[in-house]
Amino acid sequence: MSSLKQKAIKGTIWTLVGYGCGNVLRLANNLILTRLLEPELFGLMALANSFLTGINLFSDIGIKPSIIQNERGDDPDFLNTAWTLQVIRSWFIWLVCLVASVPLSKFYNEPVIGWLLPLIGFSVIINGFSSTNIATLNRRLMVAKLTLFNLVVKSISLVVMVIWALFNPTIWALVVGNFCSSVFGMIRSYLILPGKFNRFAWDKSAVKELFSFGRWVFISTIMVFLATQADRLILGKLVSKEMLGVYSVAFIFSQIPKNLLSSVNQQVIFPIISSQKDLPRKQLRAKIEKKRWLILFGLMAIIILLGSFGDIIILNLYDQRYYDAAWMLPILAVGMWPFVLNQTNSPALIAIGKPFYLAIGNFSKFMFMVILLPPAFQSMGLLGAIIVVAFNDLPVYVGMNYGLWREKLASNLQDFICTIILIVLLALVLAGRYYLGFGFPLERIINI
Repeated sequence: MSSLKQKAIKGTIWTLVGYGCGNVLRLANNLILTRLLEPELFGLMALANSFLTGINLFSDIGIKPSIIQNERGDDPDFLNTAWTLQVIRSWFIWLVCLVASVPLSKFYNEPVIGWLLPLIGFSVIINGFSSTNIATLNRRLMVAKLTLFNLVVKSISLVVMVIWALFNPTIWALVVGNFCSSVFGMIRSYLILPGKFNRFAWDKSAVKELFSFGRWVFISTIMVFLATQADRLILGKLVSKEMLGVYSVAFIFSQIPKNLLSSVNQQVIFPIISSQKDLPRKQLRAKIEKKRWLILFGLMAIIILLGSFGDIIILNLYDQRYYDAAWMLPILAVGMWPFVLNQTNSPALIAIGKPFYLAIGNFSKFMFMVILLPPAFQSMGLLGAIIVVAFNDLPVYVGMNYGLWREKLASNLQDFICTIILIVLLALVLAGRYYLGFGFPLERIINI
């Protein structure tokens, strides 16, 4: 077995272990906090984090993927220049948070956002000083160290949140937990690879290479923000903060396939494809498709589980304040399938230096949301909005596949076969559930 294949297998196993443990921690934390804190607080944090995520993405120049993909990814001058840009960017993000906080608090009629956004935004400055060692671990497929690092950081954040909420059940529990996570993560990033410390540097050739690759990553990530955060930003204006908090619970569960795939993409698939990007397109596509079968079937199983039994999961884990999330989850989960098809191929476009196709796809997703979400809410209430949100990756699929077709990397037949299998299996499971007397997942939909 080749060294690269061994690293890929070990990396995938560690990614799955890390993701599984991380979700157990996150679920335990969520169950505890939803009993200690009011839904409105989760709605406020969802809004504030959406803005923070947006500013992050609007200023993303692709530093981490550049380190992974670039031939100079182990050059100290290149790494230190990348780190310097990262620090500058973090201060820019915080200043934007500071300036935008008051106008946003007035727009949403929530004075809390006026101080909440700059406060949680300060964690970006702390993260900005984190070492490039994290990207180096990704580049070298040292996934075990990276996984353990992420688990420890998550654990500290969750423990702090719960302890604070026990004694002071306010939004400060969420704020302080995130802040402690950033501080510990930054310190730990320098200790994870002994002797590897960053310093301020400015290598003109490195800057040119970083911006050359990063300009399309920058445009693409702007589109990612507009596409992925539009639901919470628009719904935050249309529904109450309590209902936005309930939606956030369903949304978090529906993101399980997405988060798992993103972890595997970042830590395993993208570094491997980057190392094989010079192969002939036909050979590269064959290698991707061979590995893609297993990933698609694995994520298909999760989607079928959440789509068929998501309502039961919510009703058994949460109190009645969150019962509306029970009918939202199955719809959102099934809508994850186009995303899965997209993201099992998209690392190839980034690896070969063609991220602009991702920008096209995500822009179409954003327009889909802007055009359809408000009228869907007006005509069908929250149900209409959830349906639009659930299937907003369909236009991305069109844009992404245009790029894959142009680059001779499309896998349309594989997509078609797997989609038919998903529909058949989902129908069989739902029929089995009905005949066992559990009804259908959407029977609990209420008029909102």
